Amino acid sequence: MTNTNSVNAENSASAQNAASVENTANAQAAEANAQAAEANAQAHQIAADLLSIQAVTLRPNDPFVWASGLHAPIYTDNRLTISYPQVRTHIAQALAALITRQFGEVDVIAGTATAGIPHAAWLAAELNKPMIYVRSKPKDHGQGRQIEGTITPGARTVVIDDLISTGGSVLKAVKAAEGEGAKVLGVASIFNYELPEARENFAAAGMPYFSATSYSTLISEAIAQGFVDEADREVLTAWSNDPEGWSLAHGGEPLA
Repeated sequence: MTNTNSVNAENSASAQNAASVENTANAQAAEANAQAAEANAQAHQIAADLLSIQAVTLRPNDPFVWASGLHAPIYTDNRLTISYPQVRTHIAQALAALITRQFGEVDVIAGTATAGIPHAAWLAAELNKPMIYVRSKPKDHGQGRQIEGTITPGARTVVIDDLISTGGSVLKAVKAAEGEGAKVLGVASIFNYELPEARENFAAAGMPYFSATSYSTLISEAIAQGFVDEADREVLTAWSNDPEGWSLAHGGEPLA
């Protein structure tokens, strides 16, 4: 009888443990789903914001000419966001959620000069964290600093930029921060063109990067709100897959 009771007790304990593990897994899955839904909603909100204030403009049939000479169906000026309190609040909230979700606890928020600085400041306030900013190059006078603000060795840092195109400039900022002793966890931006070159550059650097909203989300939002037609989706998507090839096919000159 004693053996039977012992077996029953063990079976009951095993069943309780299994139920506990299942409940934990279900809770974690539910939390992950809630976070994904929140991120998606914020991505669409920010895409709508950028379109509404013309921080991002789409012209699939009348391409812009960038400073590089590249012809593109999109032009972005996220500096406009600083003039719209509600828009910049949406951005700070979305970046705060993104950083908490992707990086966990951080010590310092670093802004890239110049467009990343204001958003890094609002984000640092949202998270109640210290902030620094990183110049594109050291000053040629005074103490020759490239980084302004205080950073301690090993400080867990996320670098903030307004836009990811190829990633070249923000990855230089990452190296500068690391050179001052920061432990850079990754990069976060407002918007991402989703270009192959960026994926390659970040992969080569071994640096994670995330954005509050993306080119593909913006296209969907632009179609939903009537900024462009569904028929334009293929043309717009083709550009992000091969910007230089798209440019050549739409009147651009070969890049040097």
